[in-house]
Amino acid sequence: MIKDTVLNALNKQIKLEGDSSQLYLAMASWAEVKGLEGTANFLYSHADEERMHMLKLIKFINERGGKAFVPQIEEPKQDFSTLKDVFTAILKHECFVSDSINEIVGLTLEEKDYSTHNFLQWYVSEQIEEEKLARNILDKLEMIGSDKGGLYLFDRDVVTLSTDATAE
Repeated sequence: MIKDTVLNALNKQIKLEGDSSQLYLAMASWAEVKGLEGTANFLYSHADEERMHMLKLIKFINERGGKAFVPQIEEPKQDFSTLKDVFTAILKHECFVSDSINEIVGLTLEEKDYSTHNFLQWYVSEQIEEEKLARNILDKLEMIGSDKGGLYLFDRDVVTLSTDATAE
């Protein structure tokens, strides 16, 4: 059975993962409208991935005898100035998610909840990859600058960046 303190923290994380999914979805829609089809597909895929992170938490809580709470999801920001702004926001958001996961990991150690601690190690690793991917993409966008041809190539190839990052 999960202690209430850990259960409450995990339920807050469910909301954060749901909000993350919505953020990626809004970004994908923005990119699609801007003609950035590759980027939109990349972001749609990440929206699905964040939803799966939420579902994984829900199932874990329920399997451990807790009750997962499915929260209302917040409306995310809908408009961005540039593609670099999108990925800057992603990096900032992923760092925020990492901090949240780390807080829960610390709590599980305080509460001697080693099962949940073990479960959360997947999220710790996932967040390392998410931050690395966002930094990698921002580095590429910095190199491209305002070059339209570079942006075209980036948009065409961005889907492979997510595949490459998870293969390592």
